[in-house]
Amino acid sequence: MKNGFSLIEVLIAILLVGLAIVALVTASGSFTIANGAAADLSTAEFLVEQIRERTALLSYDDLEGVTFPPYSPPIDVNGGVLSNFAAFTQQITVENVSGADFEQVVSNHASPFVRVTVRVVLNSKEISSASWIRARY
Repeated sequence: MKNGFSLIEVLIAILLVGLAIVALVTASGSFTIANGAAADLSTAEFLVEQIRERTALLSYDDLEGVTFPPYSPPIDVNGGVLSNFAAFTQQITVENVSGADFEQVVSNHASPFVRVTVRVVLNSKEISSASWIRARY
């Protein structure tokens, strides 16, 4: 009669427990990376929305033909500096576009439509971007 586990059974049990621990540590690292990326994306979307609201407050004539500088640190809807997000940059482009094709850029004042594009960059890497159309009407 046996009075315990054999050496092979103990080694297999240790191996299985070790594999489970390695899997948990690897998963934890992956979750941490994914959580960081999600936080960056959430911040970038917030910064895009700040510019969207800021441009919504401007009249069409104030928006058409304007060249915005890159904002680093980014700004909020009122133009206040968001120093807590200093690693992020907001890049804003305003272009006149054809009324028949919003992808076709035309010269200033040639169309009653402008396309506003915002890109949010973190450490030279684009995190998020959005475009929308404003009309003179």
